[in-house]
Amino acid sequence: MNKQFELNDIVEMKKPHPCGINRWKIIRMGMDIRIKCQGCEHSVLIPRKKFEAKLKKVLESNK
Repeated sequence: MNKQFELNDIVEMKKPHPCGINRWKIIRMGMDIRIKCQGCEHSVLIPRKKFEAKLKKVLESNK
């Protein structure tokens, strides 16, 4: 299953952030992907392969 995502998309991951929010904004893309929690503004850098495995769905597309 190939999920399409782009910079500034809002995505939902399989597990929520410890703050309780499960909405993340993609703020950097490359070999690694940086996502920012929309609840507490914490950002996390994840390898692309791990991000694609943990991505549940794209909530808001930036197209």
